[in-house]
Amino acid sequence: MEIIKIREEVYVQDFVNTINGYIWSSALIYLCLGAGLFFTVLTRFVQVRQFSEMWRLLMSGKSSEQGISSFQALAVSLSGRVGAGNIAGVAAAIGFGGPGAVFWMWVVAFFGASTAYIESANAQIYKEEHDGKYRGGPAYYIEKAMGQKWYAWAFAIATILATGVLLPTVQSNTIGSAVEQVFSNSGSIETAIGVVSYAKLYTATGIVLLLGFIIFGGIKRIAHVTQVIVPFMALAYILISLIIIALNITQLPDAFMMIIGDAFTPMAGMGAAIGWGVKRGVYSNEAGQGTGPHAAAAAEVDHPAQQGLVQAFSVYIDTLFVCSATAFMIIITGTYNVHGVGDAFIVQNVASDVIASGPQFTQLAVESVFTGVGKPFVALALFFFAFTTILAYYFIAENNIYYIKRTFKIPGAVFMLKAVIMSATFYGTVKAANIAWGLGDIGVGLMAWLNIIGIIIIFFMSKPAITALKDYEKQQKDGVKKYTFDPKKLGIKNATFWENRIAKTKNSDVNMS
Repeated sequence: MEIIKIREEVYVQDFVNTINGYIWSSALIYLCLGAGLFFTVLTRFVQVRQFSEMWRLLMSGKSSEQGISSFQALAVSLSGRVGAGNIAGVAAAIGFGGPGAVFWMWVVAFFGASTAYIESANAQIYKEEHDGKYRGGPAYYIEKAMGQKWYAWAFAIATILATGVLLPTVQSNTIGSAVEQVFSNSGSIETAIGVVSYAKLYTATGIVLLLGFIIFGGIKRIAHVTQVIVPFMALAYILISLIIIALNITQLPDAFMMIIGDAFTPMAGMGAAIGWGVKRGVYSNEAGQGTGPHAAAAAEVDHPAQQGLVQAFSVYIDTLFVCSATAFMIIITGTYNVHGVGDAFIVQNVASDVIASGPQFTQLAVESVFTGVGKPFVALALFFFAFTTILAYYFIAENNIYYIKRTFKIPGAVFMLKAVIMSATFYGTVKAANIAWGLGDIGVGLMAWLNIIGIIIIFFMSKPAITALKDYEKQQKDGVKKYTFDPKKLGIKNATFWENRIAKTKNSDVNMS
């Protein structure tokens, strides 16, 4: 019986790997990097020029009955960006692509910040109000700016599948693996889905119960939870990382040079370094994937470009801060292996049974300095990072359910989504890491293909995000006290939310006079 189950898992893994081979071909890697470079040039390096404005906007945000503040939107999107990818994803990039993969994660983050601006500004421009709440995202701007409802539906369905089923398995699996490392002697039990450790079983149950409590509370509860947890845990994690790096400061230059050197003469091969760096970079910072725009659309702002800038900043926080902290910890402490062909190792610093696609490299790095504390701390950090990411996934999937409900009224669709994401979370917690990550990569890849092609087509059709940026920078130059956005004046069509806001403002001014 056990042999049959092992064979089934092998077949599933082979099937998942085959699909990933098609989705994550060189074409998608070039598309991610190319789109980032393309929009960086077109925005004249907006991620650099407007850096100080990003800070100002974060500190001066406001909320309303309909929408959340810019900071809350940043927290929700960061809860999606800062997750398993920052801890386990970086480990996997190093484990399969070598230290040079980290460099390519930096590259995709830097250029991806401009992509994040474009997709998030688009989301704000074309957002709508449903049931007293702001809704938006790629499906909305694809329909309104491209005029292709079938393509918008394709993205919505792919996103519901990815964020409602496939991606939660990665986050919950990472939590389960980290907890299992802490309670390695917890014992196990035979279940219908195989032998499961009690540590994973109890963890899965606890996560699902907590998840249910929060997601049944709506976007406001999700925003309130994430705006507290995400900044606190990110700062705590970075602080621990800085302590470890400081205690090994003499090795930092060598670690940095190893990353740079291996990026261009990679030990694992150029294809592996770039491929794993871009794949895990996109998974981590989600620039171009189409997840961030959903939170961006929910924000209450005076001008669409404002939230685009805030979301661009989130890419910096995710990859250049949190991912870099993880990478330097692992490389400085030498707690990693680099896999070659088959079962061979190019570099082997730790035991061969340490899984590269899990959080173990990171746990060993922290444990090497904080003995007895490292594994529990990383497990705790992962719990909060990954859990808030699952919350963000639910919010994104729900947004796309609402998009579909504009056309088809499906009774109980939102409740069904809650049940499915809770089931996927439980399943992911107790299953093998390789399968979970493979499923997650399929979800990320599908969304990235559809969204990046969409925003490129939209650019060539009407350039709404670029037009919004120029308008915002003109108002900056003019020193206005309150920013305004008039889409009709700028030649942007179908931005009905902003058209109605401008009309209400004009009517109010007339009545007051």
